[in-house]
Amino acid sequence: MSNYPVEAIRTVALVGHGDSGKTTLAEALLFKSGAITVAGTVERGDTVCDFDPLEREYLHSLGSAVAHFRHGGAEVRLIDTPGYHDFIGQALAALTAVETALVVVNAQNGIELSTRRMMDWAAERSLCRIIVVNKIDTERVDLPGLLAQLRETFGKEVLPINLPAGGASRVVDCFFNPAGEADFLSVAEAHQALVDQVVEVDEALMARYLEQGEVRPDELHAPFERALRDGHLIPLCFVSARTGAGVPELLDVLAKLAPNPTEGNPPLFYKGKGAEAVPFRSVPDPDRHVLAHVFKVVIDPFVGKLGVFRVHQGTVRRDSLLFVGDGKKPFKVGHLLRLQGKRYEEVDSLIPGDFGAVTKVDEIEFDSVLHDSHDEDQIFLMPLAFPTPMQGLAIEAKRHGDEQRISEVLHRLPAEDPCVRVEQHPTTHETVLLGMGELHLRYLLDRMAMTYKLEVQTRPPRVPYRETITRPAEGHNRHKKQTGGAGQFGEVFLRIEPLARGAGFLFVDEVKGGVIPGQFIPSVEKGVRAALAAGPVAGCPVEDVKVTVYDGKSHSVDSKDVAFQAAGRKAMLEALRAARPIVLEPVVAIEITAPEAKLGDLTADLTGRRGQVTGTEPLSQSMALIRGQVPLAELEGYAGRLKSITAGQGAYALLFSHYDAVPQDVQQRMAAGYQVELEEE
Repeated sequence: MSNYPVEAIRTVALVGHGDSGKTTLAEALLFKSGAITVAGTVERGDTVCDFDPLEREYLHSLGSAVAHFRHGGAEVRLIDTPGYHDFIGQALAALTAVETALVVVNAQNGIELSTRRMMDWAAERSLCRIIVVNKIDTERVDLPGLLAQLRETFGKEVLPINLPAGGASRVVDCFFNPAGEADFLSVAEAHQALVDQVVEVDEALMARYLEQGEVRPDELHAPFERALRDGHLIPLCFVSARTGAGVPELLDVLAKLAPNPTEGNPPLFYKGKGAEAVPFRSVPDPDRHVLAHVFKVVIDPFVGKLGVFRVHQGTVRRDSLLFVGDGKKPFKVGHLLRLQGKRYEEVDSLIPGDFGAVTKVDEIEFDSVLHDSHDEDQIFLMPLAFPTPMQGLAIEAKRHGDEQRISEVLHRLPAEDPCVRVEQHPTTHETVLLGMGELHLRYLLDRMAMTYKLEVQTRPPRVPYRETITRPAEGHNRHKKQTGGAGQFGEVFLRIEPLARGAGFLFVDEVKGGVIPGQFIPSVEKGVRAALAAGPVAGCPVEDVKVTVYDGKSHSVDSKDVAFQAAGRKAMLEALRAARPIVLEPVVAIEITAPEAKLGDLTADLTGRRGQVTGTEPLSQSMALIRGQVPLAELEGYAGRLKSITAGQGAYALLFSHYDAVPQDVQQRMAAGYQVELEEE
């Protein structure tokens, strides 16, 4: 059994923009706490959390890494996450496993794209948030200005819990022992602001505070936790992970003030599916049934599949039996592991709040729920809204005979990263690997080459256009075939109508009197879906359509599955042609970080790409943020164009926004090209 209680555990995720120093901070925390004897560096490639060979080559994190240390009686479970937008899936997944998000900010760069996003995403998951301003000893940083900017951006709830002192060579505490001088602001006033903010969540304590004018720090623990849970307080810590300034104080904040699993907001579990789903509250009690959630999957060619999970309820023991989701057959926990970067430690048991891992369990997938009783069947964690991967590469084998290996490897990549997708285009037969950006795709290709020894050829894929309809229509087909023996017969009447953009596909059975026997309705739907795979205008998948089958005919001998599939497909094709179909193109939201002096050139470039600028705002003294929307088809080669305009100082991120109708001239060109393809076939 574990020799520490649940109340001793703290779970934290280091999140924030790339180059904010999260991995270096994780290394400093591990070193100062005594978990490691020598602190590594990213440059040398010997940190605990950046252990992947490609991370050492790229010099930044590419995936999340789990570590642990002990300080002041607290058992801290830490996840270091990548900061660049291309690897956002790994950072978001970490938020499901922790009570507290440590949002790390580069003191020199200020508030960046991922800073805002991680603060928002952590708030949506009801996590406690602590801002950590790193690199405070960097030259020409304006720490008072950054503090003001953070408070302006994220609210008056942002209050410093310590302050830089001695020219940022150390920090002075503003909460437990508020004494001493700081480089800016008054320590006493900072302490007063913290107390004023915390007592607001406890009426009785606030009344006594107003009457007596003072409360002891040890009386503030419970209201402090409540203020964190409610988002009424966002403490801010100053550190220099490089020199160690502020790291001991941050360790104390984690040990004394960060919530344990019994104090944080409960995880967002629910039980049931669809409209019948109801909230389910897990209890961080070691004696209850086991409930654990898989937040990371690694597929290693030598070790096999590794499922990394957070225990939310019960105790996971070696040799115990666990179910995966709604699976009926349990697996045996042969090896129960605790992770310290790439190092695996065998343990006997894990309690609520602990991170652990099991290997070689094929049924485990990302987001799986593990449990030890059928009482916990159909329990899920509220899913994350992962960004849709929009940048892709068409992939094919470089060597003849590798086609099957490519298929196997491409199946593994999305299993490890929720922001990776593989699509098969039904008309061009392209296999397209989709990721969050060019860096993401480059990493995936490098991983295929390094880990799986698989070389591939790539080219830009076709844009994932879609088709839809603009008015209702009807379709009918009688499929009749006689070949001397048993024949084929099926007749289908259906009507179609457009749905709201993004609604997908809806199939409705309104057949009366059994004119189409019930066992053949799924056959009709299968034929309809086959017709939707390639639309009549440009051969693109059709979506946002409601299909209602309302009449038909059957034959007692000749009606069969294949007949109604054929009738459903042909009736659907007839209806689609009559419903005034149009082509839709994906429109992405784009956020560009660039020198403020280049705003005019960049907005003009976006406008020339049929884009629309929706807003701009300053990020620091010289950098600015541009928000806009632009058709994905217009962004081919944009990375090079941005680099040219900004002399390499610009960066951008894409998020899928919506589908919209292509201009008429574009649709005409696409339709003409599709007709040529059909004629050539």
